[in-house]
Amino acid sequence: MKDLFSLQPKPVEAKPVAVEPETQPDESVAEEPAQNGTRFSVGIDLGTTHCVLSYANLNNIDDEEFSPLVMAIPQLTSPGSVEDKQQLPSFLYQAHEAELAEDSTSLPWTAKPNYLVGEIARNLGSKTPIRLVSSAKSWLCHAGVDCKAPILPAEAPDEVERVSPFQATTAYLQHMCDAWRSLHPEAPLNQQDVVITVPASFDPAARELTVEAARAVGLDQAILLEEPQAALYSWIEKSHGDWRKQAEVGDIILVIDIGGGTTDLSLIAVTQQEGNLELTRVAVGDHILLGGDNMDLALAYTVKAKLEKDGKRLEPWQVQALTHSCRDAKEKLFSHADIDNIPLVVASRGSSLIGGTLRSELTREEVNRVLVEGFLPKVSVSDRPISRPRTGLRTAGLPYAQDAGITRHLAAFLAKQQGATDELKDINLPEHASFLHPTAVLFNGGVLKADTLAERLMEVLNSWLSAEQAPEARLLEGADLDLAVARGAAYYGYVRKGKGVRIKGGTAASYYVGIESAMPAVPGMAPEIQALCIAPFGMEEGTQQELPDDEFGLVIGEPVRFRFFASNTRREDKVGIRLDYWTDEELDELDEIEITLPEENRRPGEVIPVHLCAAVTEVGTLELQAVSQKDNGRWKIEFDVRAGE
Repeated sequence: MKDLFSLQPKPVEAKPVAVEPETQPDESVAEEPAQNGTRFSVGIDLGTTHCVLSYANLNNIDDEEFSPLVMAIPQLTSPGSVEDKQQLPSFLYQAHEAELAEDSTSLPWTAKPNYLVGEIARNLGSKTPIRLVSSAKSWLCHAGVDCKAPILPAEAPDEVERVSPFQATTAYLQHMCDAWRSLHPEAPLNQQDVVITVPASFDPAARELTVEAARAVGLDQAILLEEPQAALYSWIEKSHGDWRKQAEVGDIILVIDIGGGTTDLSLIAVTQQEGNLELTRVAVGDHILLGGDNMDLALAYTVKAKLEKDGKRLEPWQVQALTHSCRDAKEKLFSHADIDNIPLVVASRGSSLIGGTLRSELTREEVNRVLVEGFLPKVSVSDRPISRPRTGLRTAGLPYAQDAGITRHLAAFLAKQQGATDELKDINLPEHASFLHPTAVLFNGGVLKADTLAERLMEVLNSWLSAEQAPEARLLEGADLDLAVARGAAYYGYVRKGKGVRIKGGTAASYYVGIESAMPAVPGMAPEIQALCIAPFGMEEGTQQELPDDEFGLVIGEPVRFRFFASNTRREDKVGIRLDYWTDEELDELDEIEITLPEENRRPGEVIPVHLCAAVTEVGTLELQAVSQKDNGRWKIEFDVRAGE
C-alpha cells in the first residue's frame, strides 16, 4: 500500500480564499415565518449523557429581547407513561421481545418507535445494563472502531441486538426531530437555523460523523459549534449585556466543561478592537474521556469493596446496575446537605428476589473521599497526568483517560498553552510564569453542579496562581450547567445573523497531511515523511486555502493510505509549511485513512500531478481536495474515516 502523495517540493505559501457565504434568510417578517420557512434559531446539545433542545424566534428581536427557550421533550419514562422533560437522556435500550407489552411504547407521534431512547432507556438499563447503549458520543471519537458497525452494547451477549454508535446518535436526533414536529408542526425543523454542538476536542472525523447523523434525519442545513463556546455564548445571552461589566480587556477565560463522559478545556481571550471588546478562542485541550461516568463507577467499586469485605461477591452485570444506583445516590447527597447516607439495594437473579438482594449504603464521607480527593486532588501545577504501560490485550471499550486526576490534566493543559496568547497585544503574561494564567473561569457540565467539586477546582487553580504571585481567578456567575450549551447554540444562530457578540474561533488545531518522500529504496528504512500544513490554527469557517504551485503526485485506482496530524500548540504554521521533524508533544497523529480513489478514466496506479485545496466548510467540517494540474479533475478525501462501506 502506498502513501498519499509523493513529494515534488515547490513550497509556496498559499493565500486564503473566501468561500461564498450561504444565503441568509429574509429577516423582514415580523410574526409569520419567513418565506423559506426559517423562523427559529434551534440549538441542539447532543451530549454524552443528556440531549437538550433550545430555540428562539429570530424575527425582529434585539439583544435585550433575545431569550432562548428550552423545549420540554416528550419521552417514555416507563412502559405506557410519557412525560415532558427538559433533558433527553442519551441512552438507548434494546428490550427483549417479551419484555414490554405491545402498546406500552407509544409516543405522541408514533405507536411503535424504532428505538427506546431517553428516560425509559436509562431506567430499564439500570436494571438490565447488558441491554443498555450509552456513551455513543464518546465512541464517535474512538479511532480504533468502525462507528457504523453494530458494536453497542459493547459487552452484550449474542442474543442482544447491537447498534452502531452512529445509529444511536441518529436515534437521539430523530427523537428530538419528531418531538419538535409534534410541538411545532407549522415550523419544520429542516427549515430552521439549526446548530449542533460538539466537544471542542472532536477530531475532523467525529465532526463529519455528527454532520452525517444530522443529514440522516433531514437536517442538511445544520452547522456545528464547539460546546465551550456555546456555554460562553449562553453566559453572554443570560447577562443581557452586562457581561461587559464582568469581563475586562486582558482577561483569559478558562472554560471547564466536565460532563458525563468527557472533560473539555478551552481558553478564550478578551481583547479590544477600536474600543470594542472582542472574544477570541485561543486554545483547546485534548479529548479526555473522564467525567461523571468515571465518578459513578468509582463509587460503585467503593461499595463493591465493602460488600466483598463481608464475603459477598458481585457479578459484572450487578456492578453495572450498582453504578446507576450510585449515580442517583451521589446526586441526592450533593443536593441535600442534611442527608449523610443513602441506602443501596443490589438485585440478583433467581426466583427468591427479596432473599437474594444485597444491601449496602453510600455515605457522604465516601463521596467526598472518592470524588473530591480522587478526581480533584490538590496537586502542584508542575504535576502531570500519570501514564502507565498498557497491557498487550484488553477488552473492547473506550480509551478512557489513565489518570482520574482532573486537576493534573488541567495543569498539563495550562502549561502546554503557555504561549497561546503571545500574539495578542492586550494579554501580558509575566516572564516568570510557568503556565498560562486564567483570570476568570466559566463552569459547564452536570458534574460541577456539586458545590463541593466546583469549590475544590477553584481552590486548586487559585493555589497555582497565588504561588506565582498572580491574582486569583474569579468565577463567572450565572451559568446554567445543564442547559447552557443548547441555549448558547440557539444564541449562536442569532449571532450568525450579524447580531449579538461573536467569539472568534475557527479551527481548534492546525492540521497537516503526511507527504512521503520520493527517495530510493533503502533496506530496513521506510521513506521519510514530512507533515504539510493544510489548515492553520484558527482557520475560519467558510474559507479555503490552496497550494496551486505546490505539486504532488496523487496515486489513484489502487489502495492508498492517508496520514493526518494535528497540533493545538503550533499557531505560527502557515499553509504550505512542511515539517521534517516534530515531537510527540507538538503533533498528534490522527487515525489513518485507507481508500481507493476513483480512476476517472485513468490507469489504476497512475500518479497524477495535483495541487491541494483545504477548506473549513460553513458547517464546520474540514475538507481536503486534490486538483489535477492537467484537466482540473478533483478528488475529495473524506474525513468520515470510521464509516463502513
